[in-house]
Amino acid sequence: MTWTPPHPVLQALVGDGEVGAFFSNEAELAAMLRVEAALAEAEAKVGLIAPEAAGRIAKTCREFQADWPSLADGLARDGVIVPEFVRQLRAAVGTAQAQSVHLGATSQDIIDTALILRLKGVVEILGQRLDTLVHNLNALKRRDGATRLMAHTRMQQALPFTAADKIDTWLQPLERLRERLQDLAPRLLVIQLGGPIGSRGELKGQGDGVADAMADILELGFSPSWHSQRDRIGEFGAFLSLLTGILGKIGQDIALMGQSEVGEVSLATGGGSSAMPHKSNPVPAEVLVTLARFNAGMLGTLHQALVHEGERSGAAWTLEWMVLPQMVVSAGAALSKAQALIATMSFAPSKAART
Repeated sequence: MTWTPPHPVLQALVGDGEVGAFFSNEAELAAMLRVEAALAEAEAKVGLIAPEAAGRIAKTCREFQADWPSLADGLARDGVIVPEFVRQLRAAVGTAQAQSVHLGATSQDIIDTALILRLKGVVEILGQRLDTLVHNLNALKRRDGATRLMAHTRMQQALPFTAADKIDTWLQPLERLRERLQDLAPRLLVIQLGGPIGSRGELKGQGDGVADAMADILELGFSPSWHSQRDRIGEFGAFLSLLTGILGKIGQDIALMGQSEVGEVSLATGGGSSAMPHKSNPVPAEVLVTLARFNAGMLGTLHQALVHEGERSGAAWTLEWMVLPQMVVSAGAALSKAQALIATMSFAPSKAART
């Protein structure tokens, strides 16, 4: 359920602390507690549990202290953390109200909705960073757009053009992606509530009312249960791969244009060499290429998680937990590095374009 970044030292190069924080143990637990409190409040609104029980559950969720080793043991035993989480939460609520905790819900309702709550914050950050990157590219275009460059097709010199022409090949796809994210968000950021088999049957005919109330409380969209319908997660993964791919193209262009014998791009900072002190390596541009290739590979793995047997697949669901956080963090890191790269680079006239 919880993603721990592989190779912690490597995160300094390819990680993103701000985005990665959404996938910490603490962030996931806090989101699950929000979901359980919202479920109880919604059920009290439609008369499935007493208001006093909902109040007690909400208070307990605000004060809850997890037994982390037991949660880990429960995850290893059950393949999902929620059974042990609910056991601890019911014990904390107390015997009198324990039966009102998690009423009519299933583990997937809690985990999926907790994921969507965190992805809402991720979407906001990605949107803000995209806006900043587009702004930086437009500023670069205004400043250096008239610089004469040499276009290359199939890695060979083609015809002269300008830096503005080059920047447009970076800028226009990013503007389309910003629109795509705005279009995707309402489909992605929705409630998950289905009960054991996705029919809301254990909610005594009040399932849609409970889901609607939960959506309002959590400020998410309403949706029918989507337990085994992972297209919204797959679509978000495709967006992440497109984003890092477009940024990777920018990184590849900058690395090529910054070669010593080309000199069309000047970078404010570069990476050093242990053996050749005269070198200034285009490390941020190279990392953009790396993250693009990583997410392209991860997308195929994430899309394997679309294949759920029946109404729920433990195998597909676990695979999604392993892959999606890495893709999200990679996209966040790519945007952050692209922002810094564009903000500090400049174009120089191409020698080839002048001859």
